[in-house]
Amino acid sequence: MTLTPDELLTTTRTVRKRLDLDKPVPIELVRECIEVAVQAPSGSNRQTWHWMVVTDADKRAAIGEYYRLAVEQYLAGPGAAGKLHSDDPDRAPVQRRVGDSVAYLGERMGQVPVLVIPCLQVSKLPAGNQSGTWGSILPAAWSYCLAARARGLGTAWTTLHMVYEKEIQELLGLPEEIRQSVLLPTAYYTGDTFKPAPRQSLDDVIHIDTF
Repeated sequence: MTLTPDELLTTTRTVRKRLDLDKPVPIELVRECIEVAVQAPSGSNRQTWHWMVVTDADKRAAIGEYYRLAVEQYLAGPGAAGKLHSDDPDRAPVQRRVGDSVAYLGERMGQVPVLVIPCLQVSKLPAGNQSGTWGSILPAAWSYCLAARARGLGTAWTTLHMVYEKEIQELLGLPEEIRQSVLLPTAYYTGDTFKPAPRQSLDDVIHIDTF
C-alpha cells in the first residue's frame, strides 16, 4: 500500500473497532515508526522524549483495566453527552458511532498487541505556556500515527488513561520527571476503507488577518 502525502494525512483516522486484537505486531515495525517519529520538531531542538512501548500481556491488561475505568467514568460523566451527541441531524449518527467505538475500545484496550506512550522528561511542569512544553512531544506522537498508517497499522489517539496517570507511572516504573502524554494502541487493522472525515466548511473556520 502506497499513499500519497495528502492521502496519508487525510485518511489516518482513530481506529478502535477495527484493530486486529489477535495478530501480533513485530517490534521491529514499532521501532521503525518511532524512528520516523523522532524526526518531528521539538522546542529549542531539545529531544527530551522517551517512548514507552508496552508488549507484556500482564502490563497491557493492567493499563487496559485503568483505561476501562476511565472510559466508564467519561461516558457516565455530565459532559459526555455534549461531546458525543449532536443536535445537528447530519452529525448525530456520526457522534453516536464515536460513542459506541469509545465504549468498545474501553473494554478491549488491554487486548491490543502494543501500547505506546510517548513521554516527555520534565522536572516541573510550568505554570504557563504548557503548549510550548507539550508541543515538544505531541508532533512526534502524531508522526508515529502517520508512520504506523503507512505501514498498515492502526492507532487511536487517546488521553483518558491520564485519569490514572500515577498508577500507570508506578506500573511501568517511570521516574517522576517522565511525563506521559497520549496513549497510542497499535495493531494491524481490518479492511482498508479509510477516508477523509466530515469537517466544517473551510470558510467557517479560516480567518484572514482578523477574526
